[in-house]
Amino acid sequence: MDATFIQQIKQGMEYERDRKTPPDGFPPLPAIPGGRYTDPEFLTLEEKYLWKKSWLYACHLDQLPEAGSFMLWKKTGSPILLVRDQTGRVRAFYNTCRHRGGPVVKDAAGTLGQRMICGYHGWTYNLQGDLVALRDRRDFPDFDLGCHSLVKIQCDRIGNWIFVNEDPDAEPLREHFHPITGQLAQFQPDDIRHIHSKTYDVGCNIKVMMDAFLEVYHLASIHRNTVDRFLDHRGATINLWSKGHSLMTTPNRREGWVDPGTVGMKTIPTVTEIPAKNNISYNFVPNLVSPMAPTGMPFLTFWPAGPAAMQIDCHWFAPETDNRAQDDLWRTRIDNFERILYEDTQFAPQIQESVESDGFKGINLCYQERRIYHWHEELDRRIGADRIPPRLRVKPLLAPYVERI
Repeated sequence: MDATFIQQIKQGMEYERDRKTPPDGFPPLPAIPGGRYTDPEFLTLEEKYLWKKSWLYACHLDQLPEAGSFMLWKKTGSPILLVRDQTGRVRAFYNTCRHRGGPVVKDAAGTLGQRMICGYHGWTYNLQGDLVALRDRRDFPDFDLGCHSLVKIQCDRIGNWIFVNEDPDAEPLREHFHPITGQLAQFQPDDIRHIHSKTYDVGCNIKVMMDAFLEVYHLASIHRNTVDRFLDHRGATINLWSKGHSLMTTPNRREGWVDPGTVGMKTIPTVTEIPAKNNISYNFVPNLVSPMAPTGMPFLTFWPAGPAAMQIDCHWFAPETDNRAQDDLWRTRIDNFERILYEDTQFAPQIQESVESDGFKGINLCYQERRIYHWHEELDRRIGADRIPPRLRVKPLLAPYVERI
């Protein structure tokens, strides 16, 4: 974060604390139609045009530590094979043999040699996905191996964080997440280490939870004895960026306050003033939320598991250290975070019952919740408004408030 942006955030927090109304001219936000959470036609559009055409966090380089390391990744419903080749590059393919669709690998993760061999009929590929051998070649006259490589999927990295995109025409990863990618440099993503991952099942539509993590309006209600004790939600300032991405910066209630759960943890020395002294949370559309801090951060990724079910994957990252004492500190920090996560998810099944009832007409948002509306506007852009039934569209209103950086 440069000096100009830091000053902008400081002024924004002062303004938010002191304001009596929303800014002059800010439009009242129409209710987001309730059918977006339950309508089968809308959910089908979402699956086709959001999850299959977005850059999605897959894993960390530590999870593919050497040449031949692989993992299977199925979050979009497609069997995607991630493998590290001899040059250190991570590649992504559909785990689909070009013969008759057999799986090239069967285990969830592991280490290969220099070849990947389909267990069905023995077709063999190198770590670059090229078909290099097949059994009984004599029975495939005039067959061009070079035209039958594994089908590639776009795969790229921000530091050690690996993302995939099933859309072959998607724009480059770093351009897509601009300006977040530039701001991540202060966290030294080339050196950050993966320390823990866990999946949490939640009984609601994915958007119910995505909405919850895009605002701090709820702190005084469900986090009274935890987060609300040290964060001032009335001072939260929000930056809306193109493609739906955003940043929320929430100041501490007391100047100089330090989270006791981070005392003694190794810090990243290049982290700038705003993340060091406040709570920041990036939203990488469509489904990654990260409250980043100098001592490390979680990546929270939200995944649909059906119309009324979803999962939250929580991946934790920290500055590199070989100090055993740090392990105990991290266990405590993760346990504390789990308690807060429980507070966030405790009402999810009851909310889902409500959104499926005739009493749910839509969600009515205030100025503090504009990140939610921004996310839904982007969802409509990715689907294409003309594909969405008029009763389920959101009216695009926030373009004048999106920063062009």
